Amino acid sequence: MTNSSGTSAGEAEAPAFSPQWLALREGADAAARSIELIAPLLERLAAVPPPGGTLVVRDLGCGTGSLGRWLSDRLPGPQHWILHDRDPRLLALARASLDGRITAGGAVTAATREGDLTRLRAADLAGTSLVTASALLDLLTADEVDSLAAAFADAGCPALLTLSVVGRVTLDPADPLDHEIAAAFDEHQRRESEGRTLLGPDAVAVATEAFERRGATVLSRPSPWRLGPDDAALTAEWLTGWVGAAVEQRPELTARADGYLRRRLDTCAAGALRAEIGHTDLLVLPAAAGGDMR
Repeated sequence: MTNSSGTSAGEAEAPAFSPQWLALREGADAAARSIELIAPLLERLAAVPPPGGTLVVRDLGCGTGSLGRWLSDRLPGPQHWILHDRDPRLLALARASLDGRITAGGAVTAATREGDLTRLRAADLAGTSLVTASALLDLLTADEVDSLAAAFADAGCPALLTLSVVGRVTLDPADPLDHEIAAAFDEHQRRESEGRTLLGPDAVAVATEAFERRGATVLSRPSPWRLGPDDAALTAEWLTGWVGAAVEQRPELTARADGYLRRRLDTCAAGALRAEIGHTDLLVLPAAAGGDMR
């Protein structure tokens, strides 16, 4: 685990995220996602009723389906979720949790698509009412984000893209090494691997520019994890991955980072550590189908 996200992305680099990690973070994700973006999303969906009356949602990098479980209760009418991921284990779990779900608006059905979601084009989005993703953008490259922005614009399809990391971490109590670990982690997020340079904390700005260049309205809201004593297991797991990625990026930190991590984990176990990990949610509202304004 090398960042606070839990999504499989492109073919060249596909981080493996365990169902256990995704389950551990699900509560924090649900608490963090911006409720403020739901009202304008519902307004857009009401203005463009789905053919046949069933809302079709494509969830990119679905993991175990946590975003679907959070969002389906907030969307209208019967829904059909098309779940995209590269991990067949996660796809099976996601489909099992969503298929047959009953919401206030009606029943939910689900189907799966295994493969590289960065290759989606406008034709693949035909009939889609909404595209969603959670903790995905920071795992992509600028070219991959630009390609998805073009697909959304050409299809006229709105998108709710949640929990992109933004490079802001605040720990209480503070430690003199916090800033250096955070900087090394951010460098790791932007690393080049197998010919792909990941966006990491630059993803929100790059994605916003790509969508707005194509005429979309982009609404953004902060969606930080706020972890306290009741989240000790998640905080400890996150800390271990956060420090581990920093050391991988800057091996010269190893000796100091080992002591730092021990101190932080001891404070966490004592219920005395609080952490805020910054994310941002984006709601993308294309101007119209075929509204590519490049």
